[in-house]
Amino acid sequence: MIRLEFVLRRKPGMSRADFQAYWRNVHGPLVARHSTTLGIHRYIQLHTLDDPINDALAVARGGMEPEYDGVAELWWENPETLAAANTAAGAAALQELLEDEKNFIDLPKSPMWFAYEYPQVNPSEYVIAHEHGPLVKLFFCLRHLPHQSLAEGQLYWRTNHGPLIRSVAPGFRMQRYLQVHYCEDIPGVKAMSEARGITTAPYSGHAEAWFNRGDLMTMANIPEAASAMQIAIADEAKFIDFKRSAMWIGKERVFIDRR
Repeated sequence: MIRLEFVLRRKPGMSRADFQAYWRNVHGPLVARHSTTLGIHRYIQLHTLDDPINDALAVARGGMEPEYDGVAELWWENPETLAAANTAAGAAALQELLEDEKNFIDLPKSPMWFAYEYPQVNPSEYVIAHEHGPLVKLFFCLRHLPHQSLAEGQLYWRTNHGPLIRSVAPGFRMQRYLQVHYCEDIPGVKAMSEARGITTAPYSGHAEAWFNRGDLMTMANIPEAASAMQIAIADEAKFIDFKRSAMWIGKERVFIDRR
């Protein structure tokens, strides 16, 4: 499975509420309409919540980039399916989507990249942070430390940090956790980024985890959870450049799911 991650900042002068409403009510259905032409297997919008938890997450790590307004996440079953969308009809669909993106996205500041998933805790694909449910999805787009290569940062993340988080996941009351690693070798994203004038570099990948929001609110008051958080952050500092990374919680809206 291949994923496209498109982390979004709203156009200057647009409120987050207006941005998310346009994205949900106008752009989302447009993507869905072109999904067969583009071979899209799944399409989910992650809408950032205006929540004090976001500030607390950044403060615990000594300060981070501002949270984004949302994330567009698209899946293809394999590289062949993705390549098969490279047709005249596919190009026309992508152009129509790009023209609509200009209505609500600050494109230069909204990076995109292709990635592969590495499930860590509860590999079930049916955990969703629905709008009116108790779950929230935590999204942590991260950059590796300057003295590390992309490969070195991802290797540590996958082989050291992943097992550590699995060991403390019960303390976190974590419902599900995935690592999603940026992949440089999947063609197409460079042209898509250039067409949008994107100037923000891709992240090394992102971590995503699902929690009950109530558990996140009370975590600092539960010794087991507070200890797990301290262990996790101490290890994150070994491979993550916090000042150039961002982290927030949001709710998911599912537009396409052909599983």
